[in-house]
Amino acid sequence: MKHWIKAFRLRTLPLALASIGMGTFLAAASGSFQADIFTLCALTTIFLQVLSNLANDYGDSIHGADGAQRVGPSRAIQSGVITPAAMKKAIAIFVLLSLASGIGLIYLAFGWSMKVFTIFMGLGVLAIIAAITYTSGSRPYGYAGLGDISVLIFFGFIAVMGSAFLYEKELRWEYVLPAISTGLFSVAVLNVNNIRDIESDRVAGKYSIPVRLGRDKAVIYHWMILSIGYLATLTYIGLNYSSPFQFLVLLALPLLVKNARAVKIHEEAVALDPFLKQMALSTLFFVILFGVGQLLG
Repeated sequence: MKHWIKAFRLRTLPLALASIGMGTFLAAASGSFQADIFTLCALTTIFLQVLSNLANDYGDSIHGADGAQRVGPSRAIQSGVITPAAMKKAIAIFVLLSLASGIGLIYLAFGWSMKVFTIFMGLGVLAIIAAITYTSGSRPYGYAGLGDISVLIFFGFIAVMGSAFLYEKELRWEYVLPAISTGLFSVAVLNVNNIRDIESDRVAGKYSIPVRLGRDKAVIYHWMILSIGYLATLTYIGLNYSSPFQFLVLLALPLLVKNARAVKIHEEAVALDPFLKQMALSTLFFVILFGVGQLLG
């Protein structure tokens, strides 16, 4: 069991919860929060994140990205504690769990509205396909450097605006700005991971953004996505200002600067690894500060 728990990569869960947390806080600020919807939304998100982690473990082991040159935490298949066959069964189980939880969530929010059910089920199936094909299959899109745009879409626009829609039953386009923030901070976590693995990914033929840009430009890219993400939320606050409490998000700025400096300073992969978790937790802290500011405002 301890090997499976490690394979679930629980340290990535704060990032997944931050995405639906942003949408939840936005809805709560408008008076639309429902605890039962939040519970199922969080459960569905966790299932999808674990599915993604297991599929990533399987895919990278098959395609060679988890070879001897990789410096990060050892993967389950790479280290031999879980067989590829067992991992495929676990992936199938989490596909079913994600679908079951997602169907329950849609029914709870909208009943059997066929139009809404079809749209959200379509998004759910796309999320499952994206989670599996990131590193698995004959042409994994993560190996083509498309992981960043996928993370922005699913952790940003779909997670934030979709979760808010579950509560409010309407699409608010001003939520694009906080969705950009959460999405780009999630991209930053992936970018730290890809900068850490730049050498092993290059050998395995995984052409992530850092592999394509080179380390120096990947660091500049990291500063850019953090800056744009932060400014997007400040812009949202400026356009919807009602209270100084909304600027509680300024307390998260030192954590983001710390992460950006770490990516620039720590060139050894081992030294950079802890900053994946630090960035994920910083994103969750940012979302909580934003949400508290919205509620108090």
